[in-house]
Amino acid sequence: MHAGLIEYLSGFVQKRRIDCFDDVLLNRTRYIKVICEDIYQGHNASAILRTCDCFGIQDVHVIEARNSFEVNSEVALGASNWLSIHRQSDTSKNIDNIISDFKRNGYRIVATTPHPNGLTLKNFKPETGPFVLLFGTEKDGLSEKLMEKADEYLTIDMYGFTESFNVSVSAGIILHNLRNRLTDLDIDWRLNYSERLALKLDWLRKSIKRSDLIEKEFINKTGHKE
Repeated sequence: MHAGLIEYLSGFVQKRRIDCFDDVLLNRTRYIKVICEDIYQGHNASAILRTCDCFGIQDVHVIEARNSFEVNSEVALGASNWLSIHRQSDTSKNIDNIISDFKRNGYRIVATTPHPNGLTLKNFKPETGPFVLLFGTEKDGLSEKLMEKADEYLTIDMYGFTESFNVSVSAGIILHNLRNRLTDLDIDWRLNYSERLALKLDWLRKSIKRSDLIEKEFINKTGHKE
Protein backbone atom coordinates (compact mmCIF):
# COMPACT_ATOMS: atom_id res chain seq x y z
CA MET A 1 0.00 0.00 0.00
CA HIS A 2 2.69 2.51 0.98
CA ALA A 3 4.65 2.16 -2.26
CA GLY A 4 1.59 2.57 -4.49
CA LEU A 5 0.23 5.53 -2.59
CA ILE A 6 3.66 7.18 -2.50
CA GLU A 7 3.94 6.84 -6.27
CA TYR A 8 0.46 8.33 -6.70
CA LEU A 9 1.02 11.26 -4.33
CA SER A 10 4.41 11.94 -5.88
CA GLY A 11 2.59 13.03 -9.02
CA PHE A 12 1.33 16.08 -7.12
CA VAL A 13 4.79 17.23 -5.98
CA GLN A 14 7.70 18.63 -7.98
CA LYS A 15 10.41 16.08 -8.78
CA ARG A 16 13.13 18.09 -7.06
CA ARG A 17 11.17 17.85 -3.80
CA ILE A 18 10.86 14.07 -4.17
CA ASP A 19 14.59 13.85 -4.87
CA CYS A 20 15.24 15.94 -1.75
CA PHE A 21 13.10 13.57 0.34
CA ASP A 22 15.04 10.57 -0.96
CA ASP A 23 18.42 12.19 -0.26
CA VAL A 24 17.43 13.21 3.26
CA LEU A 25 15.97 9.79 4.07
CA LEU A 26 19.26 8.09 3.20
CA ASN A 27 20.89 10.05 6.01
CA ARG A 28 18.11 9.81 8.59
CA THR A 29 18.81 7.77 11.71
CA ARG A 30 17.12 6.29 14.75
CA TYR A 31 20.42 4.99 16.10
CA ILE A 32 20.53 8.24 18.08
CA LYS A 33 17.36 9.53 19.72
CA VAL A 34 16.77 12.60 21.89
CA ILE A 35 14.71 13.22 25.03
CA CYS A 36 14.02 16.82 26.08
CA GLU A 37 12.83 17.09 29.66
CA ASP A 38 10.78 20.14 30.62
CA ILE A 39 12.63 22.62 28.41
CA TYR A 40 10.61 25.79 28.84
CA GLN A 41 12.18 28.45 26.64
CA GLY A 42 10.69 28.40 23.17
CA HIS A 43 13.86 29.41 21.38
CA ASN A 44 15.83 26.57 23.04
CA ALA A 45 13.16 23.97 22.28
CA SER A 46 12.97 25.14 18.68
CA ALA A 47 16.75 25.28 18.24
CA ILE A 48 17.06 21.67 19.42
CA LEU A 49 14.46 20.54 16.88
CA ARG A 50 16.26 22.44 14.14
CA THR A 51 19.56 20.83 15.16
CA CYS A 52 18.03 17.35 15.18
CA ASP A 53 16.66 17.83 11.68
CA CYS A 54 19.95 19.22 10.37
CA PHE A 55 21.87 16.21 11.70
CA GLY A 56 19.29 13.63 10.60
CA ILE A 57 18.05 12.65 14.08
CA GLN A 58 14.47 11.55 13.43
CA ASP A 59 12.96 10.98 16.89
CA VAL A 60 12.57 13.58 19.61
CA HIS A 61 10.75 12.62 22.80
CA VAL A 62 9.40 15.50 24.88
CA ILE A 63 8.65 15.18 28.59
CA GLU A 64 6.48 18.06 29.80
CA ALA A 65 6.07 18.78 33.52
CA ARG A 66 5.67 22.38 34.63
CA ASN A 67 6.01 23.83 31.16
CA SER A 68 4.85 23.06 27.64
CA PHE A 69 7.38 22.46 24.91
CA GLU A 70 6.58 25.43 22.70
CA VAL A 71 7.99 25.73 19.18
CA ASN A 72 9.05 29.14 17.86
CA SER A 73 8.51 28.96 14.10
CA GLU A 74 11.11 31.65 13.39
CA VAL A 75 13.78 29.59 15.14
CA ALA A 76 12.69 26.09 14.16
CA LEU A 77 12.20 27.03 10.47
CA GLY A 78 9.74 24.18 9.95
CA ALA A 79 11.99 21.48 11.41
CA SER A 80 9.13 19.98 13.41
CA ASN A 81 7.35 19.07 10.15
CA TRP A 82 10.05 16.52 9.30
CA LEU A 83 10.67 15.03 12.75
CA SER A 84 8.81 12.38 14.74
CA ILE A 85 7.97 14.22 17.96
CA HIS A 86 6.58 12.14 20.82
CA ARG A 87 5.08 14.04 23.77
CA GLN A 88 4.81 12.55 27.26
CA SER A 89 3.33 14.08 30.40
CA ASP A 90 5.79 14.09 33.29
CA THR A 91 4.64 11.29 35.57
CA SER A 92 6.77 8.60 37.15
CA LYS A 93 4.82 5.91 35.29
CA ASN A 94 5.29 7.58 31.91
CA ILE A 95 9.01 8.09 32.46
CA ASP A 96 9.40 4.50 33.65
CA ASN A 97 7.56 3.24 30.57
CA ILE A 98 9.49 5.27 28.02
CA ILE A 99 12.89 4.39 29.50
CA SER A 100 11.93 0.72 29.83
CA ASP A 101 10.84 0.65 26.18
CA PHE A 102 14.16 2.11 25.07
CA LYS A 103 16.19 -0.35 27.10
CA ARG A 104 14.07 -3.28 25.91
CA ASN A 105 14.93 -2.26 22.35
CA GLY A 106 18.65 -2.15 23.06
CA TYR A 107 19.16 1.57 23.63
CA ARG A 108 21.63 3.01 26.11
CA ILE A 109 20.31 5.89 28.20
CA VAL A 110 22.87 8.71 28.16
CA ALA A 111 22.43 11.75 30.39
CA THR A 112 24.12 14.91 29.12
CA THR A 113 25.28 16.63 32.29
CA PRO A 114 28.37 17.75 34.20
CA HIS A 115 29.05 14.61 36.24
CA PRO A 116 32.13 13.32 38.10
CA ASN A 117 31.77 9.95 36.36
CA GLY A 118 30.91 11.42 32.98
CA LEU A 119 32.60 10.51 29.73
CA THR A 120 33.86 13.25 27.46
CA LEU A 121 32.73 13.29 23.85
CA LYS A 122 36.17 12.02 22.84
CA ASN A 123 35.83 8.96 25.10
CA PHE A 124 32.18 8.16 24.40
CA LYS A 125 31.79 5.14 22.09
CA PRO A 126 28.79 5.39 19.74
CA GLU A 127 29.69 2.03 18.20
CA THR A 128 28.81 0.20 21.44
CA GLY A 129 25.11 0.39 20.54
CA PRO A 130 22.22 2.77 19.85
CA PHE A 131 21.58 5.43 22.47
CA VAL A 132 19.15 8.05 23.71
CA LEU A 133 20.54 11.45 24.70
CA LEU A 134 18.80 13.18 27.61
CA PHE A 135 18.71 16.99 27.76
CA GLY A 136 17.31 18.77 30.81
CA THR A 137 15.93 22.14 31.79
CA GLU A 138 17.75 25.40 31.20
CA LYS A 139 18.10 26.14 34.93
CA ASP A 140 18.37 22.83 36.78
CA GLY A 141 19.34 20.26 34.17
CA LEU A 142 17.91 16.75 34.27
CA SER A 143 15.60 15.58 37.04
CA GLU A 144 16.85 13.15 39.64
CA LYS A 145 14.41 10.60 38.23
CA LEU A 146 16.07 10.57 34.81
CA MET A 147 19.57 10.83 36.21
CA GLU A 148 18.96 7.64 38.17
CA LYS A 149 17.87 5.83 35.03
CA ALA A 150 20.92 6.81 32.98
CA ASP A 151 23.39 4.10 31.95
CA GLU A 152 26.09 6.61 31.07
CA TYR A 153 26.85 10.30 31.60
CA LEU A 154 28.22 12.53 28.88
CA THR A 155 30.04 15.82 29.45
CA ILE A 156 31.47 18.52 27.20
CA ASP A 157 35.00 19.74 27.80
CA MET A 158 34.98 23.41 28.88
CA TYR A 159 37.84 25.79 29.58
CA GLY A 160 36.26 28.92 31.02
CA PHE A 161 34.61 30.11 34.25
CA THR A 162 31.02 29.26 33.28
CA GLU A 163 29.85 25.85 34.50
CA SER A 164 27.66 24.84 31.59
CA PHE A 165 26.49 25.63 28.08
CA ASN A 166 23.01 26.73 27.09
CA VAL A 167 20.97 23.55 26.52
CA SER A 168 20.49 24.16 22.81
CA VAL A 169 24.22 24.82 22.40
CA SER A 170 24.98 21.60 24.27
CA ALA A 171 22.65 19.70 21.96
CA GLY A 172 24.33 21.24 18.92
CA ILE A 173 27.86 20.37 20.06
CA ILE A 174 27.00 16.81 21.08
CA LEU A 175 24.85 15.93 18.08
CA HIS A 176 27.35 17.40 15.63
CA ASN A 177 30.15 15.33 17.12
CA LEU A 178 28.32 12.01 17.48
CA ARG A 179 26.29 12.17 14.28
CA ASN A 180 29.37 12.85 12.17
CA ARG A 181 31.19 9.97 13.81
CA LEU A 182 28.43 7.55 12.79
CA THR A 183 29.32 7.92 9.12
CA ASP A 184 32.83 6.63 9.80
CA LEU A 185 31.67 3.54 11.69
CA ASP A 186 30.96 0.14 10.20
CA ILE A 187 27.53 -0.15 11.84
CA ASP A 188 23.94 -0.12 10.58
CA TRP A 189 22.73 3.32 11.65
CA ARG A 190 20.39 4.18 8.77
CA LEU A 191 16.61 3.74 8.66
CA ASN A 192 15.41 0.51 7.14
CA TYR A 193 13.36 0.41 3.93
CA SER A 194 9.97 0.27 5.69
CA GLU A 195 10.85 3.21 7.91
CA ARG A 196 11.92 5.27 4.92
CA LEU A 197 8.67 4.50 3.10
CA ALA A 198 6.54 5.45 6.10
CA LEU A 199 8.36 8.76 6.56
CA LYS A 200 8.24 9.58 2.87
CA LEU A 201 4.48 9.05 2.90
CA ASP A 202 4.13 11.28 5.96
CA TRP A 203 6.21 14.03 4.34
CA LEU A 204 4.21 13.83 1.11
CA ARG A 205 0.96 14.19 3.03
CA LYS A 206 2.34 17.28 4.72
CA SER A 207 3.51 18.73 1.41
CA ILE A 208 0.23 18.41 -0.51
CA LYS A 209 -2.79 20.61 0.11
CA ARG A 210 -5.83 18.46 0.97
CA SER A 211 -3.81 15.29 0.59
CA ASP A 212 -6.63 13.44 2.36
CA LEU A 213 -8.95 13.98 -0.62
CA ILE A 214 -6.28 12.85 -3.08
CA GLU A 215 -5.67 9.77 -0.95
CA LYS A 216 -9.38 8.94 -1.00
CA GLU A 217 -9.30 9.25 -4.77
CA PHE A 218 -6.43 6.74 -4.88
CA ILE A 219 -8.33 4.30 -2.65
CA ASN A 220 -11.46 4.58 -4.80
CA LYS A 221 -9.40 3.89 -7.93
CA THR A 222 -7.40 0.97 -6.58
CA GLY A 223 -9.51 -0.45 -3.78
CA HIS A 224 -6.49 -0.30 -1.44
CA LYS A 225 -6.85 0.79 2.16
CA GLU A 226 -4.27 1.54 4.88
